[in-house]
Amino acid sequence: MVIWTEIEPAPGWRLRLAASDESLRLVNFVRAGSAAETELAQHFGTEVLRQQADAEIFRQAASQLERYFRGDLRQFALPLALRGTPFQLRVWALLQTIPYGETCSYRELAGMAGIPKGSRAVGLANGANPVAIIVPCHRVIASNGKLQGYAGGLAAKKMLLDIEAGRFTLAGL
Repeated sequence: MVIWTEIEPAPGWRLRLAASDESLRLVNFVRAGSAAETELAQHFGTEVLRQQADAEIFRQAASQLERYFRGDLRQFALPLALRGTPFQLRVWALLQTIPYGETCSYRELAGMAGIPKGSRAVGLANGANPVAIIVPCHRVIASNGKLQGYAGGLAAKKMLLDIEAGRFTLAGL
């Protein structure tokens, strides 16, 4: 069974979370007008879904995400149940090695994944990351230093990078 909820860890940041067996499986951005059940069915198919806001995993995730947005948390400590192809899982593991406040290019990440000419494949794996922010796909940028591609939108990617660089703070929350 997959349980889910929605949280707002910072003003203007509405996230949908899903978990099973006390491990997060999904953290993504809620878009205006998106139907939770439809979107969740796209991710989880025929698995049984139930809304449950009071699960311990969601309390932990909400607390850590709030601390992250305030600039008080640099490393998440949440159990994850990532499901993807072996290549996607490798890329997502590499994403978690990019230090807080730093970035790397798609090309660099492809090299780390062992396929130096695989920037596009890395970009596709990055885009399929089911656990936004916690698996920090926002830390991957174009080789020319420009922001490119992010499920939450480029403005969200920029703000996350600005928070990590100390250029923006939500410390008053």
